Amino acid sequence: MKQENVEKLFQWIDETAMTVSEDMNITYLESIAETLDVLFNGKPFDDMSKGLQTTLNNELTKLSKDEFEKEEVRKAVQLTILKGMKGATQQQHLITPDSVAMFMGYIASKLFEGKENLKLFDLASGSGNLITSVMNQLEMPTNAYASEVDPTLIQLAVTNANLQKNHIEFFHQDSLRPFLMEPVDFVVADLPVGYYPDDVTAANYELKAEEGHSYAHHLFIEQGLNYTEEGGYLMFIVPNFLFDSDQSKQLNAFLREHAHIVGMLQLSDSLFKDEKHGKSILILQKKGKETKAPKEALLVKLPSFKNPDAMADILAQMNQWFDQYKLQ
Repeated sequence: MKQENVEKLFQWIDETAMTVSEDMNITYLESIAETLDVLFNGKPFDDMSKGLQTTLNNELTKLSKDEFEKEEVRKAVQLTILKGMKGATQQQHLITPDSVAMFMGYIASKLFEGKENLKLFDLASGSGNLITSVMNQLEMPTNAYASEVDPTLIQLAVTNANLQKNHIEFFHQDSLRPFLMEPVDFVVADLPVGYYPDDVTAANYELKAEEGHSYAHHLFIEQGLNYTEEGGYLMFIVPNFLFDSDQSKQLNAFLREHAHIVGMLQLSDSLFKDEKHGKSILILQKKGKETKAPKEALLVKLPSFKNPDAMADILAQMNQWFDQYKLQ
């Protein structure tokens, strides 16, 4: 992957999106999705103004989508989305940090080493950064599915996946409603944290609150397990307070019954403005006839990704842990 290619593509998307945003009177985030669509199709759309079509045709002569590698596309798109997020006020318009997405891809490649193909599902895909990052690091063919309720984010995710040539089937729906989908080997998600407003849908879950609104992040974990095969794995970005909240007793009991906790990796505080917003990566295995809990779970506090020596030490320890886990 070449950094100059990432910068070249970022600059092209950024400048083109600003032109589209102004001409079509839409937000910068929405205009990124339009711009990526135009780049993917190789031509402007008929419903665009004549002047914009001329400008876009001109811009399209400056580069070809095929000159970039998947990771170059993902990173350039991520940079433009991050720029767009700064202008967006909605809390759900957040993006999984790149270093975390890459790290989750690394863990996935360890969990599924030697597997010939993989069915993967991202329950809360946002703009598609996490799922495409994981897919780009897996060596095996992958059938991928993703769900997102926000219309702008799903449009971004679809064009993002198309440009990276990643085949993902998207569901535009509330991820806590039922899916027309067979269970998969692997579920990932950067979990939305907070209360879930739809008490009627929440009532179908074991982890519903005894009174008042249920926690969305708890329901997402249960939904993830609903769509995981026995023996399959789940990997979630969760708040550090997951097991210390007022509804965590329920969550603990539920997980003891349905899953093995494989690991909990606390992310470095340096990634978060405030330590109370700190997050961890939770790794679960859905219980099945052949499964057993690890002799000891992988519990790690990760150093800053900017500290390569400390990170190398931790990775060496984790590789050793995975070797033992595979043998048990």
